[in-house]
Amino acid sequence: MTREEAEDTLTQAGPCEDGDFPLLEAAIACAIHDYPFRDCEPVRVLARNAGERLKERIGGESPDDALAETMAADLRLNGDLLSYDHPCNTDIIDVAERRRGLSAALAIFYLDAARRAGLQAAGVDFPGHFLMRVETPDGPVALDPFSQGRLVLPSELTRRALRAGLTPHVADRLDLLMAPVSDRHALIRLQNVLFSRAIKASDYEAAERAALRRALLDPTDHRPWLDVAAAREKQGALAGALDALSRARSLDGPAEALRSTSFDRVRMQLN
Repeated sequence: MTREEAEDTLTQAGPCEDGDFPLLEAAIACAIHDYPFRDCEPVRVLARNAGERLKERIGGESPDDALAETMAADLRLNGDLLSYDHPCNTDIIDVAERRRGLSAALAIFYLDAARRAGLQAAGVDFPGHFLMRVETPDGPVALDPFSQGRLVLPSELTRRALRAGLTPHVADRLDLLMAPVSDRHALIRLQNVLFSRAIKASDYEAAERAALRRALLDPTDHRPWLDVAAAREKQGALAGALDALSRARSLDGPAEALRSTSFDRVRMQLN
């Protein structure tokens, strides 16, 4: 798959309703968009194996135990503690090969397996650390894909929320801390990680690609186009930055004044 083909895949996935969003294929396209011409089949094979193994476990175990045992014990997917900042930890193709990654990348496989097996599961956009929400007969529980899918108790969720800077009256609200997000949002969270890392490394080409993927995955959101514009401006690609700002300005949102100001500022540099 080429980078252009990956963009086409993401462009087609963007308008899909959340229930029809092709999470695994979109995640593969995101990885190829960064580094093209790689073999994607190991990702699909791992995902199929995960779904089949999870189906076998359902019935004999609780939904959360079945999911955690399948992904962490059977398939050895776990967080990478030794090289947390390694780029491979955010690339789903590398994660499939190494069986190590960041929580947001591992969650892609958790979510895909749950869909294949008919479990009710969703991502949780927890501050600083992506989690999984699994529906059980006793109510929803939180799992941590980075830590062998282990159960995260409500008291620990509150402690984590306080450490992340949330106020006490929010940190005590489990309905807020465990609010589910769509599969699309789970994949966008991963692109946010890539964008932030690229900006810190002054790798503005990589930052532009990550922002563009966010824009394609959610074509109704103006904010990724602002990041695309900023990354292009850093590279001196002012015409491209202006085009991105035009796209942002065409989307309704509360930041219209900011978009207009940025548009005029870049346009003045072109004159």
